[in-house]
Amino acid sequence: MTAPLVKGWCPGALRPMMSGDGMVVRVRPFGGRLSRAQADAIASLAAAHGNGMLDLSSRANIQIRGVQEASHAPLIEGLRGMGLIDATPQIEGRRNIIVTPFWQPEDEAEGLVAALSDALAADDAPDLPVKFGFAVDTGAAPVLQSASADIRIERDAGGGLIVVADGMDKGIAVTSRTAVQTAIDVAHWFIGHAQGATRMAAVVGQGTLPETAVVPRQSGSYQPEPDVTPQGALVGVAFGQMQARTLAALAKHGALRLTPWRLVLVENARDLPVIDGVITQTDDPLLRITACTGAPACAQAEGETRSLARTLAPHLRTGHTLHVSGCAKGCAHPRAAPLTITAQPDGYALVKQGRAGDTPAYTALSSDDLKGHV
Repeated sequence: MTAPLVKGWCPGALRPMMSGDGMVVRVRPFGGRLSRAQADAIASLAAAHGNGMLDLSSRANIQIRGVQEASHAPLIEGLRGMGLIDATPQIEGRRNIIVTPFWQPEDEAEGLVAALSDALAADDAPDLPVKFGFAVDTGAAPVLQSASADIRIERDAGGGLIVVADGMDKGIAVTSRTAVQTAIDVAHWFIGHAQGATRMAAVVGQGTLPETAVVPRQSGSYQPEPDVTPQGALVGVAFGQMQARTLAALAKHGALRLTPWRLVLVENARDLPVIDGVITQTDDPLLRITACTGAPACAQAEGETRSLARTLAPHLRTGHTLHVSGCAKGCAHPRAAPLTITAQPDGYALVKQGRAGDTPAYTALSSDDLKGHV
């Protein structure tokens, strides 16, 4: 079997990535939020310049699929007109920031994200690896601890702000005025200690720790699911993929906050919107399945994934979670999962408590075979 090509970077808007269905253009909303006008514009632009399909990424971004080379420039022009494009590809690549969707004016998240975005756009910003990211998680209790980030701004148990290097159980005490500069300082510290590592947890795992990290973290246990929250209605879409018209329909209910859970928070909505393709039931098994694009949309994939995932959803046992990957890279869920199905040339492999590329318990399984294993 040919090993999948690992590109080592994520797509952007200014630096798209070619896939099996055209270019993938990733839009990184500032502050993790799309106004109603911005969301509606993305839907229109995706229909005009892509194939009309959109992905929600695990970095709380939205991807326009099926863009052709001739359509890229007018697409970027349209996105720039809506204030959704960074000044350069380099700045875009550094601005990997996830923000809690439950932010409120009093928790200072908006100001911290804006200041961090400015710091990462500065000429002296740290030259970080392309997948290195930040999380601003400043609610009373953290909700982003399972999301991919390398430097986090959180609250300790007493309500104070701390900056945390991913992989540590303690953080550096900061204030709202010093938090962003401290986060940038920790990023520079990472560069000085990386020795080839590309993620913070790898450096921390080697026993190299910031000396001033002495404040214990809170332990987050938030489990995201569709619900009405004080900030609005939190709803899901299967596998994080939706049609452009679904995004436009959601935008009619309010501004949208994107999340790393492939859920969307509709600001100020007091009821869960009833929209085709939107999941509002907490017991929907599709919410417990992660599946990448798969074949034929991804040239790396050895088989299709999402129709298989839909077939298996009714058979998924209560409480079980499942990752369906088109190849051994496991892009949609890089971490270990209780059950992982990986497409291979001769069928599907089943990995227990592992990643897509780990040694499987079973191989050459058909979709019917898999029904008895999930």
